[in-house]
Order: sequence, then C-alpha cells, then structure tokens
Amino acid sequence: MGDGAEPAAAGRAAFAPALPFALASAGQTLVGRGCLDHVTAGPVPPGEQVRSLLAGTVAGPRLIVGALPFDTGAPAHLYRPAEATFSAGRACFAAAFSPPALVKAPEGSAPRWQVRAEPSLTAYRYAVAEALARLARAEEGLRKIVLSRSLRLVADRPVDAAALLRALAEDTSVTAFCVPLEGGAPGRALVGATPELLVSRRGTAIASRPLAGSARRLPETGADRAAGEALMASQKDLREHGEVVAAILDQLAPHCVELYAPDQPELAATASMWHLRTSIAGRLRDASLSALDLALLLHPTPAVCGTPRLPAARAIAELEGYERGFYAGALGWCDAAGDGDWHVAIRCAEIAGREARLYAGAGIVPGSDPVAEGEETSAKFAALLSALGIDEDGQPLVEDRA
Repeated sequence: MGDGAEPAAAGRAAFAPALPFALASAGQTLVGRGCLDHVTAGPVPPGEQVRSLLAGTVAGPRLIVGALPFDTGAPAHLYRPAEATFSAGRACFAAAFSPPALVKAPEGSAPRWQVRAEPSLTAYRYAVAEALARLARAEEGLRKIVLSRSLRLVADRPVDAAALLRALAEDTSVTAFCVPLEGGAPGRALVGATPELLVSRRGTAIASRPLAGSARRLPETGADRAAGEALMASQKDLREHGEVVAAILDQLAPHCVELYAPDQPELAATASMWHLRTSIAGRLRDASLSALDLALLLHPTPAVCGTPRLPAARAIAELEGYERGFYAGALGWCDAAGDGDWHVAIRCAEIAGREARLYAGAGIVPGSDPVAEGEETSAKFAALLSALGIDEDGQPLVEDRA
C-alpha cells in the first residue's frame, strides 16, 4: 500500500461481489451493490483508512460496508459499494432478494446434503471439559472461555445463498445479513441472522445490546415460558452475562460523558432461542470516534471470546481446532460522518459453491456442563438448519401436520 497516502488505491475495483451486501432488521435495512473501493491490508489501521477513503470520495456512496474477522490480527474485509440503499423496515431487502417466480418444484428437487461436524460433538465436550479445568486452575486469570464448533455441509448443487437469506429474514426479531467475501468459489458469502448489536452510533449517541446466557425455545407454550423463566433465574447465566456487560462498560467509559446500563438483563427471544440481553446507552466525549472505531474497540467481547480477552483467545486457538474466519467477528457499515451499525457475526454460515460451514458457540464458565454446552450449540444451529430444511444429520425436516 505504498506510503499510505492513497490507502484504498491498491484495492480499487479489485473486489467484484457476486451478491449484494445486506443488513436487514425490523427498523432499517441497508443494501449495497458492487464495489468502488476496497480497504487493503497493511500497517494503517482500518479506521484511519476508512476516514481517508470517505473524505476523498467525490462520487458514489460515502460509506463502507463489510466484516471484521474474529482474529483481531487478521485483515478486515471492508469496501465502498457502488450503490447503497437504505429503507425503513425491509423494503429494499425484498427488492434485492425477491423470491423466484412461484413455480411448483419438481419432485425430488430438494438438495441432498452431507454433514460432518468439525469438531465432533464428543470432541467438543472434551474441549469444554479442558476449558473447565483451565478455569478451575485460574490459568492467566481466566474466568470465561467461549468455545464453538462447526458443521461442514456439502450439497449436490451450489448452495442458494439468497434463498437461505430470505428464509432467515422471516424471523423479524433478528438482523438478517449477507456479506459477500473475497476468494474461494464464486458467490462466497457470510450469511446469517444475528440477534446481537455490538455498537450503533448516531452523532454522539451510542448503543450496544450484548447477549450472553441462552436457552433453547420449546414448542409447547408453557414449557417455553418456563425455559425463559429458568434462564432469568440461572445464577450461572447471570454471572456469564455480567462479565460481558462489565467489559463493554469498561471499554466505553473512558470515551463517554454519559453511559447507562440497567442493573438486571431482560429476556429476549428469537424464533429458536431465549437470550439474556442488556441495553447499554451512552454519549460520546469525542465525536471523532466513528462506529467502526467503536466496533474495533469492543471486538471481541466476552460474549464471543471470554475474559480476560487475550488469554481466552489463546485458549480458543488451542482448544477449538479450526479457524473461525469471520464467524464471531462483526459486520456492518460506517458512513463519512462516523455513524453506523455493527452487529456480532453469530448464527451464520459461510457459503461457497456447494459448501456451507455453520458455526455455533457457548460460553464456558465455572459451573458449565460439557453435555449441556454441546446441546446449546445444537440449539443455536437450529436457525440455519431450519432455513436449509434439514436437521443436524442432513436429513430433511418433517413437517408437523397435526
């Protein structure tokens, strides 16, 4: 990238996304098409590159979109789209990802899938047990380690990322997203439906809505309500949630003149999961801090990494056995004024050709149970698997016709 005077020049027009960027929530949707400039890897921090790129922009949208990887040492994937459209609700999402013409599907037309757990559920439980042993020894002051596992799915045809995104977006309690990625098979993208806001900025007003502590939703109303109530009463989950909130408040406090969080979390629901959620609000001391700057400051939170951050990240690298990539990173947008939204990249899959790699994690704290944590990851896979129409073994879901 030379001397840094033109931070985006080396990446200009080097990325041609096959799919639109999309961030669709009940309140607002952003769709970005094409690529004018691409932030490149190098010694200049991403926040500085983006400020320089947007300050010099004379044509096209004055915003960047993209994703931050889980590993803070890996390159961010940020680019300026050629077109960007905002809408209230999901109007522009429906236009960008409209369903195909309603034609009766021929018999036997559903994709066939092969599924391999990486690591296996048994290996994941062993990793949780080892994490608990490290917590018990308080190695490097560890108090929490977030361990994930993945499912590698291979279909007999290219995966339809747009169809998957449309299915995920049916749950209006989450933010559905599509982030086209570089390299790999054509149409490579990170697709998902996240319930967690890392940070939002409008002027000097900021917000964060972290999640930690989860329980599977149940089909029977009474049992489902009881599962939510049990989560709200779980000391283990409340402890885990408190670690996340405290870390975010500690990171934001030096940069805010006002900062507020309630004493207790609230119960939040998606179509498949109950979560503990806290709504944090603040006002910035330094208006030059952009939404991207704040996302880089907060990421990764204890909700996806653990505490303390660096020892937890080292433990994850040793125990998980695979690279997370953009899973448990962050995705979003930031404009020339510094406003933007960044969400935690959970409940997602990386799509590339005929493959889809799904991810799910659980926070391990003293009192965690390896079997229960494995079941939690299975519950978190449910949103993606249901959208694909299969179970964790790759078998078609059977509709309840009662």
